[in-house]
Amino acid sequence: MSNESIQKTFTVAFLLCIVCSVVVSTAAVMLKPSQVANKAKDFKINVLKAGGLYDKGIGSGKSIEEMFEQVSIKLVDLDSGQFTDGDPAVYDQRKASKDPNQSEVLSKDEDLAKISRRENISKVYIVNEGDELKKVILPIKGYGLWSTLYGFISLESDLNTVSGLTFYEHAETPGLGGEIDNPSWKALWPGKQVYADDGSVALTVIKGKLSPSTPNPESKIDGLSGATLTTKGVDNLVKFWMGSMGYAKFLENLKAGEV
Repeated sequence: MSNESIQKTFTVAFLLCIVCSVVVSTAAVMLKPSQVANKAKDFKINVLKAGGLYDKGIGSGKSIEEMFEQVSIKLVDLDSGQFTDGDPAVYDQRKASKDPNQSEVLSKDEDLAKISRRENISKVYIVNEGDELKKVILPIKGYGLWSTLYGFISLESDLNTVSGLTFYEHAETPGLGGEIDNPSWKALWPGKQVYADDGSVALTVIKGKLSPSTPNPESKIDGLSGATLTTKGVDNLVKFWMGSMGYAKFLENLKAGEV
């Protein structure tokens, strides 16, 4: 009887595991389309927020898709700074950054953002008002303390003034590096100047806070308290993507009307 009881116990446990596995697998399959849709929606919300466009539809009953209609997505060759052919809807930029045929290895000196490889083609998000450029929203990424930070930086029509910044994916420490999501900190970015008069990237996230004696405060952002490495990571990724290996050539061409 004892052996029979043990056998029955194992049988019941095995069947229970099978049933649970089937239930979990079925739920995962059924929920995947909803998860993909929610991820795409969140991505668009972050593009809109970076450009200061998200609140525009609130109160008027506009959906995210309706708000996003004002954004035009294009592909840019980062080496030439020119728009390039291709369908932005099917281009997977993250996948391209890992593909040796669609990206390039960065040297230690080049790799400020600590991303190892940089994709050759990037999506950019253009907002026009009539025939005039209103804003450009640019994907950015780089390593913080624990994770790669993925976000967007938006520039005004002068292509030198920040209009917004968001991060939509990271694994930084809540309350420390995770404060890159804090609206109060993100509110420090609009109005800051990206480039110095000589064309170098002046935009800097400093250690500590700005004071009356801080030089060139128009290009400086307060660091995150207690999160020195995340602060440095954000500073590095901004300098990388606004520099020659990032969008600098594209922005120069766009400003000169040569794209």
